[in-house]
Amino acid sequence: MTSAHFKGFPAEGLQFLKQLKRNNNREWFIAHKATYEDSVKKPMQELVEILAVEFAKFAPDIHASARGSLYWINRDTRFSKDKSPYKTHVAAVFPPKGLGKHGGAGFYFHIAPGEVFVGGGLYMPLPEDLKAVRETIAADPRRFEAILKKQGFRRMFSEMTGEQLARVPRGFAATHPAADYLRFKQFLAARTLPSDSATFPAFAGTLVETFKTLHPFIHFLNEPILAGRRSRERQESLLS
Repeated sequence: MTSAHFKGFPAEGLQFLKQLKRNNNREWFIAHKATYEDSVKKPMQELVEILAVEFAKFAPDIHASARGSLYWINRDTRFSKDKSPYKTHVAAVFPPKGLGKHGGAGFYFHIAPGEVFVGGGLYMPLPEDLKAVRETIAADPRRFEAILKKQGFRRMFSEMTGEQLARVPRGFAATHPAADYLRFKQFLAARTLPSDSATFPAFAGTLVETFKTLHPFIHFLNEPILAGRRSRERQESLLS
């Protein structure tokens, strides 16, 4: 399946999510499970299949599969005061190959009654991964800045976002040319669209265009992370 064959996320799917927000209980969900399967889960699987085909063309380093990319609609309520059993949005994540579902920088999108959110980046990096990314930015700030200032990136995402430190982290000079980037603890870029934009056949193409624009940013972040993992694996192999 290609983006040209996508008919759009069903309006019934958005309506289901709206109603689920008002009826977030197991009895209501079970009574309307057929709508969820046909109008929410199935079109999300179709979108992931489309993206898997497209990623092979421009982002072969990114993994996409219905089994590995789609999030369950069930909420994990074990450590939450909110015991609502279901999420009121549907989402998918696309991690880099070889780093696991939440490892490294990847793509993400969700469809909710109030918005469509599309973007990606490095959300919760391990300390060693964050250090490797900062060192790579410090070593070649012009390359990183060129990605962020590219016209397509600025038009679509405006700027990089994410949590930041108040000061430049230890090990880097406060006057470093990349000081503003080195303070970041997360490296993210995203755009929001009206929820009904998902219902048009062009939505699959919008996702592809967004991720294609984002890919150089994602690839830059993953390069040092993957290099660090390979280096540690070689060291462990030598010691074993």
